[in-house]
Amino acid sequence: PPASQNNEQGSTLRDLLTTTAGKLRLGSTDAGIAFAPVYSTGAASGKTGRTMPNILDDIIASVVENKIPPNRAPKINVKSEIKDEPKDDKKCIQDDCSKRYSDIQYSWICDKHVLWLRDHKNSNNWKLFKECWKQGRPVLVSGMHKKMNFSLWKAEAISLDFGNQQADILNCKDSIISNTNVKEFWDGFEDVSKRQKVKNGETALLKLKDWPSGEDFKAMMPARYEDLLKSLPLPEYCSPEGKLNLASHLPGFFVRPDLGPRLCSAYGVAATKDHDIGTTNLHIEVSDVVNILVYVGIAKGNGVLSKSGVLKKLEEEDLDDLLRKRLKDSSELPGALWHIYAGKDADKIREFLQKIAKEQGLEVLPEHDPIRDQSWYVNKKLRQRLFEEYGVKTCTVIQFLGDAIILPAGALHQV
Repeated sequence: PPASQNNEQGSTLRDLLTTTAGKLRLGSTDAGIAFAPVYSTGAASGKTGRTMPNILDDIIASVVENKIPPNRAPKINVKSEIKDEPKDDKKCIQDDCSKRYSDIQYSWICDKHVLWLRDHKNSNNWKLFKECWKQGRPVLVSGMHKKMNFSLWKAEAISLDFGNQQADILNCKDSIISNTNVKEFWDGFEDVSKRQKVKNGETALLKLKDWPSGEDFKAMMPARYEDLLKSLPLPEYCSPEGKLNLASHLPGFFVRPDLGPRLCSAYGVAATKDHDIGTTNLHIEVSDVVNILVYVGIAKGNGVLSKSGVLKKLEEEDLDDLLRKRLKDSSELPGALWHIYAGKDADKIREFLQKIAKEQGLEVLPEHDPIRDQSWYVNKKLRQRLFEEYGVKTCTVIQFLGDAIILPAGALHQV
């Protein structure tokens, strides 16, 4: 806006409210906003046909429009968007939207709870994604690694470039964190003989937790940061510049959550005796999350499950038929096993875990929240009990190399 307006538009929400509302009360149409004031035209409006404008609508319009730089994508035609939307979203989901989206390659997995977009290059993917996203359903997009510079994400490349860095390494079994040289972690990533051993001689299951993260990621790994950003699925939603990415258009006085990106690296459980532990315990994220599997290492050494052994383990899971079919495809490389729950089941799961803790003789404090504290990996036996005793069904998803899993805020998951 012109310099003359800068003095009038306050830097705080209070100033913004008072200056904008004051101008609207005076009937001014030049309140420094992009949209005209919103008036109702009901019977109560009398002869003039207008009542007091909806102050909040005008203020929101002012804030959002004035915060978008001119080089951003043009604003969406809201009326045309609404006109094109189906009247019954649930019916559209149930009917697979086959007529509306015949040009999109997609399937439904996990009893139609998860949308699988099979062609990452289709520029119309976002239209079907929108229908699914409105209902808070997870989405899987495959093939993202085909857009990336694969050599940047190899374990040996990261170790070579950043091996001298120090970082926190988590032992996934006992949750002990140690600060050590990153090279030690990467040396054992695919060579089990170089992994740390715990007291009983068992191989440790280690995780390099959120290293690097956020601004550190961009500063430390600029080439990888750019490679990731250009390869994001559904850029209309996921890209920082995406026209439908609400976080990109929040006013400066909003406190934003940490939107990353974060690099999460962990050993697989294939080389451990205990397959009932995970590298990420059950938890909830406060913002929507997109997780792309950029590299899958093949562990070698004594005690490691063979490829057929890994596939057999995965086939023991409660899998969708389409996921079983993917497992048999030799061109696909499975790397992570996800269990996902809807946010509406959080209270039931919380109650169940507290019940299990008491059964195991653990002290359960009144303020203890097992989900917030990320203290549980719900194994197969417990998942069965959760379904039988609370009616909560687990959505099981295998993440293959190049798969992006997009989760709505509030969804519970473990990996």
